[in-house]
Order: sequence, then structure tokens, then C-alpha cells
Amino acid sequence: MTSASDIESAYQVRAWFGVVQEIKHEGGTPAAEPLVKAAAAVLIKNPFAGKWVQDLAPLTAPSAALGVELGRRAIALLGGRAVESYGKGGIAGLAGEQEHVGACITTVFGNALREAVGGGAAWISSVTKTAAAGTAIDIPLAFKDELYVRSHYDAVTLSVPDGPRPDELLICVAVATGGRVHQRVGGMSVAEALEGRTR
Repeated sequence: MTSASDIESAYQVRAWFGVVQEIKHEGGTPAAEPLVKAAAAVLIKNPFAGKWVQDLAPLTAPSAALGVELGRRAIALLGGRAVESYGKGGIAGLAGEQEHVGACITTVFGNALREAVGGGAAWISSVTKTAAAGTAIDIPLAFKDELYVRSHYDAVTLSVPDGPRPDELLICVAVATGGRVHQRVGGMSVAEALEGRTR
């Protein structure tokens, strides 16, 4: 089965969303190639909304399919460009808990996302919260092979006007083609990070 059909069998999906941004400059000389950042998200029914449940495995166990499909949709928004950084996150509607989002984006989800976007050695930065429909979320970004590459610390802001509703979860991922356009605060470079991994 495909990830999309796996998702439909495990979760009740209301809608998918995507956003893409191309940044030429931040006030300095325009970059030779724009930085492209994208986010993909899905709104799913929260089966635990309004009640306390100890075992959240029903959200975690099938979450690899979410990681694959959201990763596939995010890289499609990059228009064939390679992924250099990534992140994940989500919002629980007000009848749910932050932990419900956390259950959807654990290592099961993260490993599938990592594979879907072409691999990566670094931990995937994440953010979760509980909020009303329309609340913005800043999905953190970091270099996919080394967290300490300062140039790639960034975020993609996503807002869904009608979600998550109180009994929904918004699950999202973000990807980017590089670091900030005019990054110049030093630290480990991408080349140094990759060189260190080959020693």
C-alpha cells in the first residue's frame, strides 16, 4: 500500500495543506539561487480529544505513513531541489493535548520523514503546542546532517485558518534548500560538518 492509503486506514483526514517561499535577499545582494523553504501539513481527527488516555500507541504506531507522505509533499514543493534542512511539529486542537501531537511525531514518524526527504544524520528539530484554529506555528529548521551548523537555524511559519478544530491535530513538516540567505554569524559550515562525518 502507499503511504496515502496507509494514512486513510489509520487516521481520519480532513485536509492537506502546503506552503512554499522563495527568498532572494534579506536586504543585501540577491543570492545567485534563492533559498526555497516549504511546509506540508495534514489535519486529522484526534481520537483522544476530550478524554484522558494513557496509551497513545494508536497515534504513534501508524505514524511512519504520515512521515513519508508529508515528506513527499514537502519535497515536491521544492520543485526538484535537494533538501538541506528539515523540521517537524504540530498543534493539538483545544480539546486535545500537546502530548497527542508528540505521539504522532516520535522516532517512528521522524525516521520515515528522514528517508522520504533523502536521508539525514541529524536529529530532527520539532515543536508542539495546543492552540485554537488559525494559530500560527513556526516549524524549526536545522541542517539535516549536523545540528551545529548555525547557518541553517531557521523556521517556516504555517497557519491554517480553519484548523486545527478542537477535536483535530495539525501535523506538519518543513524543508529548505539551504541556510539563511545572508547568514554571517560564523560557526561550523556545511563543508566542515560533512568533512567531519567522512573522517
